[in-house]
Amino acid sequence: MRLLILSTIFLILMSPSNTMSVTFKSSVEQTGLMELYTSEGCSSCPPADRWMSELKDEDGLWNEFIPMSFHVDYWDYIGWKDRFASPQNSDRQRQYAKEKSLKTVYTPGFVYNGQEWRGWFARRFRQLPAGQEPGVLELEILDDFATARFLPQNGNHISLLLNVALLGFDLKTQVKAGENRGRESPHDFVVLGVDTAAFKANNNIYQSKLRLPETAISAPRYAIVAWVSKRGKQAPIQATGGWIPKP
Repeated sequence: MRLLILSTIFLILMSPSNTMSVTFKSSVEQTGLMELYTSEGCSSCPPADRWMSELKDEDGLWNEFIPMSFHVDYWDYIGWKDRFASPQNSDRQRQYAKEKSLKTVYTPGFVYNGQEWRGWFARRFRQLPAGQEPGVLELEILDDFATARFLPQNGNHISLLLNVALLGFDLKTQVKAGENRGRESPHDFVVLGVDTAAFKANNNIYQSKLRLPETAISAPRYAIVAWVSKRGKQAPIQATGGWIPKP
């Protein structure tokens, strides 16, 4: 299935209406990375999922902010197994708690640029914390590889990591058990897979390359997101991404 999904993306990039590759580039200003931790087994999560879907039409998407929906698996035991959930997503949220970026682990839970954000509960989207100017991140998708280059404003970074996520859109699930039994759950910005690789520095230019993340889930539409983090810390330094063009 991994080969099927990656071949689909490859064919999109190779179609006559598209170039051989797709490139994304941030500005010097920090692109905000918004992470939602959610579950199809959580009765409080559907409103947050719907709100995330609305961000597809929000001005500034991909350039000013990038949403990502991480489905956690710690609610699977109460009656419904979330097909998008993974232990890795749950571990990522728990790691934020260990780093004191979250007071506790819960759903729906938002993290913005590595810090807990409760503004969603009051719908204060345009009151997000101001970002910094970390530098420019460039990402090229060619075949089934992602190649990144980061030019930091501050050259004191020692060990940096490239993180690349494949996002799925226009996904729907008929929930047949658990707290959301009988509901249809629509989802966007769903993290279908994440891979990480180390950056190599050369004269304050950081470069890295990795294969696109694996997934067994087919989606009507895809996007790619990349972000830079320090080794041992989850908080994003800079991010970029965008839609995989339709053929």
